[in-house]
Amino acid sequence: MNCNHNHDNSNYSRRDFLTKTTLGIGGISLASMLNTENIFASEKIQSYKPNNIGLPHFVPKVKRVIYLFQSGAPSQLDLFDHKPLLNKMNGEEIPESVFGGQRLTGMTAGQNSFPLAGSQFEFKQHGNSGAWISDLMPHISKISDELCFIKSMHTEAINHDPAVTFIQTGSQIPGRPSIGSWLSYGLGSDNKNLPGFVVLITKDKYGQPLYSRSWGNGFLPSQHQGVQFRSGKNPVLYLDNPPGVTKGLRKEQLDFLSKMQKDRYSDIGDPEILSRISQYEMAFRMQTSVPEVMDISNEPNSIFEMYGEDSRKPGTFAANCLLARRLIEKDVRFVQLYHQGWDHHGDLPKNIKVQCKETDQPTAALIKDLKQRGLLEDTLVIWGGEFGRTNYSQGQLTETNYARDHHPSCFTIFMAGAGIKKGITYGKTDEFGYNIVENPVHIHDFQATLMHLMGIDHEKFTFKFQGRRYRLTDVHGNLVKDILS
Repeated sequence: MNCNHNHDNSNYSRRDFLTKTTLGIGGISLASMLNTENIFASEKIQSYKPNNIGLPHFVPKVKRVIYLFQSGAPSQLDLFDHKPLLNKMNGEEIPESVFGGQRLTGMTAGQNSFPLAGSQFEFKQHGNSGAWISDLMPHISKISDELCFIKSMHTEAINHDPAVTFIQTGSQIPGRPSIGSWLSYGLGSDNKNLPGFVVLITKDKYGQPLYSRSWGNGFLPSQHQGVQFRSGKNPVLYLDNPPGVTKGLRKEQLDFLSKMQKDRYSDIGDPEILSRISQYEMAFRMQTSVPEVMDISNEPNSIFEMYGEDSRKPGTFAANCLLARRLIEKDVRFVQLYHQGWDHHGDLPKNIKVQCKETDQPTAALIKDLKQRGLLEDTLVIWGGEFGRTNYSQGQLTETNYARDHHPSCFTIFMAGAGIKKGITYGKTDEFGYNIVENPVHIHDFQATLMHLMGIDHEKFTFKFQGRRYRLTDVHGNLVKDILS
């Protein structure tokens, strides 16, 4: 047998044949069908088409997204959802009519008493919008007229892992693509030297664990997974060349690997081979681009003062906010920041102060910085966690201390930037802050709206996997039109 030819099909299986033919004639046919709407698209929409799958569906209002994810679930009742009645009835039992037999976690299901816990922090109205914000967030208070608060978010998940997975991937079950991966796949990248989806995690924070599936690609091609940038000497693991390997030698090696893999792809047609080639090539380009974007030494002192002293310390939330702005300047499409530590089942008054001190100033600075550079005009900033907290105390309520359990029925997020109305509050909870009474927004509604702002009809953007067409919003989700500018 001749072992030197390039098309030895001795191990060519039925599955390989079906894969190859599907990606051949069938793939060409599918691409042709998906591109038919380009024939009818206006020139303006045509200019936004970055790939051959017909996206975006219409001209987007948002070009880039920074998602400041507050892992652990911040207490909306101590930050943004002002409920004077809780302070008035502090220590009294939550009325059964409000409780309504809703689900409880295992942490409070055994309690004999559910005393209402008013916030120990002072709320005031701010800006022309009159937004209610507690004194824990003095810097965010000053930019309240830039913000759109949604106080009627709700989810089906009552525990952290499924709730984080749900809001990040559209499903409580692991294995689906994350929001950033969907956008990377559908819209591509505007910077060929950096990933379209970058993840930054605050270092040395504890609480509920974070899993890489929250920024994973699921069943989408693997080059669309989020790439984690770390603080320190090696921001991206295994990116640097080993000792003795020059840049020229690395390029020669990658060229040879690329040739081998393209030959293999011509044999079996596995698209993951092309993904692997793409990742190798991106890694090579990132050897130059990543150190450049991660080097903040040339930022003026005024910027560090704006973001706060922590911004000089690599890996802090403040430093990551500054890096997010630099990545946005380089046209990275989706930047995801994760900040842990919001899971306050004990000592809430003490612990929430720490969290707000770390996040308040840099969050406000990021929005102001983007605005002064003209980047907020086409960038969307999102701030929020996976669910809310209860209006009753978990455990003992005292004059100086209380805690709050998980509450999926209502929570608050805010957004700022492109495509969103400024200085508004959307949705409303009851006077106890326990149930939604006006304009509920489900997780899938939020995801559908985000997709719309990126120029995507969430019902049309699907990916066929194992015989079923999947989408980020699963089988439902409605556009929240009233918050769109």
